[in-house]
Amino acid sequence: MTAYDAVVIGAGHNGLASAIHLAAQGWSVAVIEGRDEPGGAVKTRELTLPGFRHDFAAMNLSMFAGSPFFAAYKEELISHGLGLVPAKHCFASVFRDGTCLGVSTDIEETAGAIAAISSADAAAWRKLFAEFGADAPHIFGLLGSPMPSLAAAKVVWKAWREKGSGWLYDTARMLLASPRDFLDTRFQNDKVKAMMSAWGLHLDFAPDVAGGALFPYLESMANQAFGMVIGQGGADTIVKAMTGLLKAKGGELLLGTPVERVEVSSGRATGVRLADGRVIAARKAVISNAHPKLLFGKLVDTDPAREAFDRRIANFRAGPGTMMIHLAMEDLPDWKAGEALKSFAYVHVAPDLAMMSRVYSEAMAGLLPTEPALVIGQPTALDPSRAPEGNHVLWVQVRVLPAEIRGDASGMIAGTDWDEVKEAYADRVLDILEGYAPGMKAKILGRAVFSPLDLERENPNLIGGDNLSGSHHLDQNFLFRPVAGYSRYRTPVKSLYLCGASTWPGAGTGAGSGFMLAKMLAGKR
Repeated sequence: MTAYDAVVIGAGHNGLASAIHLAAQGWSVAVIEGRDEPGGAVKTRELTLPGFRHDFAAMNLSMFAGSPFFAAYKEELISHGLGLVPAKHCFASVFRDGTCLGVSTDIEETAGAIAAISSADAAAWRKLFAEFGADAPHIFGLLGSPMPSLAAAKVVWKAWREKGSGWLYDTARMLLASPRDFLDTRFQNDKVKAMMSAWGLHLDFAPDVAGGALFPYLESMANQAFGMVIGQGGADTIVKAMTGLLKAKGGELLLGTPVERVEVSSGRATGVRLADGRVIAARKAVISNAHPKLLFGKLVDTDPAREAFDRRIANFRAGPGTMMIHLAMEDLPDWKAGEALKSFAYVHVAPDLAMMSRVYSEAMAGLLPTEPALVIGQPTALDPSRAPEGNHVLWVQVRVLPAEIRGDASGMIAGTDWDEVKEAYADRVLDILEGYAPGMKAKILGRAVFSPLDLERENPNLIGGDNLSGSHHLDQNFLFRPVAGYSRYRTPVKSLYLCGASTWPGAGTGAGSGFMLAKMLAGKR
């Protein structure tokens, strides 16, 4: 029987981050991945036509580029082929009147665009950005600390010493506020509010959901300050570099070998049994980068002593579903709002807060939204290597969809099975895009559509097409992620640990939970 100090289930970026750091501390580590390729939701493939490379799910690598893990291993990752492409023009929103509003790294450019519709809001943007420069170290310090922990307490203490009680109260209010409440107190123009609020739907925060203000604030200000980053040649550049670094540090990667069961003896995880019957022992830790519902619903035998914990895990709510539409294009869309939009990494089609509230309500009721929220990625505007010369790819993420369909809000699509309706719904999405970029559909050379059900088939962690691995509403965030009492990556089974988007600090490409867990296991809390 083969034995390691740690066995990691799942070769997503969090699992790989854990394995790399533990290997760097002298642990023997094996990462076991059921699929034939590593990466989880971070994969790049030729999904449409030869030569057109599409990021399967994740495209934006800004969180990875700004992460403590990247800071610790930057030079080594680069030596293993990591390539990042910065975006000066980060994100923009298009509106029904044919205009747009975007954020670039030049504060004068961004504030000037806002000033054209509201001088008061331009001043408010500058003020918020100036405050962000002083606040960011404390906020990112909190997001980069286990929850709860002495490190988190030190961040709060330092913030109180430097900023005072008033700042702590204001920050706590922001963490609890809805996007609308946060923005209404700072801005006047509806377009500015819509541009920022669109980021809330990247998680599962409609404009009036409490706790949703943080992500629009951080993404807007971080993009203004640092820009956006995508992967050179594809998002899988981080996975290729991480797997190369893992092997260089002596870790092993086993692909195409599904884990059938976590071996438990006397209440302690001792290893894993693979589908082919092999048993791999773990002397110190079994680390699961799988969704907790999969871990405790499939891989770990039931135990009456865990009944309360298992019930809470079973009740861990998914976020809304997602559809991905990948397009091979003759050229980038000709946006009504102007040629300048072709240079932006992201274009949000979520023109007002009323629409964002409506799409969320429809999806939560099980209805196919009449007007879904769209995130249009234009990676070849930054990285032409992803398509044949002169051609482009579009990355279309359809946000806030039902996992199970009860009907169609517009009454036009009759089916309730995603396999039956996904192409028709993709047609609806492209019709909406055509309204903002006339002639776009005529430029399509090929398309590949992945419904929420397809996403789950591709990656079982994306339950119901939820690419968040669990709702980020307040009762499932911070100290309550994934469930109260287990936010520090441990489980009731000794030596069995969780990491990934289902754990603090949540979804994204930052590898935060995997890196924090590895540091805790290695003795650095």
